[in-house]
Amino acid sequence: MNANDLISLISKIREKVNRLIISELAVHGVEGIVTSHGDIIYALIQKPKMTMAEIAAKIGKDKSTVTALVDKLVKLGYVAKERGTEDTRIIYVTLTRKGLDLKPVFDEISQKVLDVFYTDVSEKEKEVIFQILNKIYNNF
Repeated sequence: MNANDLISLISKIREKVNRLIISELAVHGVEGIVTSHGDIIYALIQKPKMTMAEIAAKIGKDKSTVTALVDKLVKLGYVAKERGTEDTRIIYVTLTRKGLDLKPVFDEISQKVLDVFYTDVSEKEKEVIFQILNKIYNNF
């Protein structure tokens, strides 16, 4: 094994996780969204009213990308945008009822992903993996 093998493996794991998430969303009748949309919905489940800049910082994407993703979620009826009352330049994003209804679906899918991800992985191994990947992440 060399360093390139590890980077490739991490990339392949990410692809498999994303495919599993998209597949599970389809099983639950949720179509038209990708994992980046899910990141936004999950962020809004945690904090119900966020600016575009807050969402961008939370999910690690630039504001123009977040704007495009949010616009698609608006079209699909999962989120709504509203201008700030004190500063109309600020746009807030909130979940609609349809978006809020995704919470149990997201919870179930998250649990399934974690169950598959950590199959045959001990608690000690989880700690070691987390420490190493966190160290690598912080290198950037």
